[in-house]
Amino acid sequence: MIVILGTGGTIAGTAQSAADGVGYTAAQLRVEDLLAAVPTLAGRRLEAHQVAQLDSKDMDVATWQALAAAVQAQLERPEVGGIVITHGTDTLEETAYLLHRVVAPAKPVVLTAAMRPATALVPDGPQNLADAVQVAATPGAAGVVVAFAGRVHDALQVRKTHSYRVDAFESTDGALVARVEEGAVRVLGCWPTGEALGLARIAAPAADWPRVDIVLNHAGADGCVVRALLAAGVDGIVAAGTGNGTLARPLEMALRDAQAAGVRVLRSTRCDAGPVMDLPGLLPSAGALSPVKARIELMLALLAR
Repeated sequence: MIVILGTGGTIAGTAQSAADGVGYTAAQLRVEDLLAAVPTLAGRRLEAHQVAQLDSKDMDVATWQALAAAVQAQLERPEVGGIVITHGTDTLEETAYLLHRVVAPAKPVVLTAAMRPATALVPDGPQNLADAVQVAATPGAAGVVVAFAGRVHDALQVRKTHSYRVDAFESTDGALVARVEEGAVRVLGCWPTGEALGLARIAAPAADWPRVDIVLNHAGADGCVVRALLAAGVDGIVAAGTGNGTLARPLEMALRDAQAAGVRVLRSTRCDAGPVMDLPGLLPSAGALSPVKARIELMLALLAR
């Protein structure tokens, strides 16, 4: 059996007109409605639960906690072979990475979404949902992945790279886990694995989670934002540097001051792909993590203190 967990998003969005692909309201339909729109799933053994109903730009810690707990509870049921999560595209990569780090499941957890609302003339959600169910039912599948536009990405690599196209997601180093072709899953690589940190890592009340913010390096960047964050009581800062995590001197000095004051700092890159090298004398590297995933990694580290 495959369990579908709904969280809202564009895939559940509606608009006044089928011609309107951007002026819609997200998170209007329930997950049962989404399943009813995919006739090919009618004969599958499925179970649906609504965990949240929001536009994923508004994703928050409390919803992450509820979703992670729901995923863990379903994974512990022996009759459940896999899980599909319907989600908005805006923060999908963040949710996928969080689940990868705290759950690291031996069964597949497949996130999917849509770029067009359910009321669009040609919605992409039904096909993505059908593909996600097929991936979740694939023998040997495991870990947290994203099924979108016929491609399967792992939670570590996936990034939203386009604001409008229906194939909006990419694997940053180009290594797809699989492709879904006419309902058949063609495995290309390895299913993601990892050591689960466990739900206890994220059990603190949402109000008690560490504050971690992201600052961007750019021409003329200075330390004003960093100093404002320090005054606001920030616990961690991820710097989205240029290139190999490089930082303008005034910004770097402000970050070093924050680090000296007890704030954890990581360097990432604003580039679409590629790691940040951890070199002597530089601020700590986030490796190949994007700024938003590095932020989650830093929050999880601070929660363990």
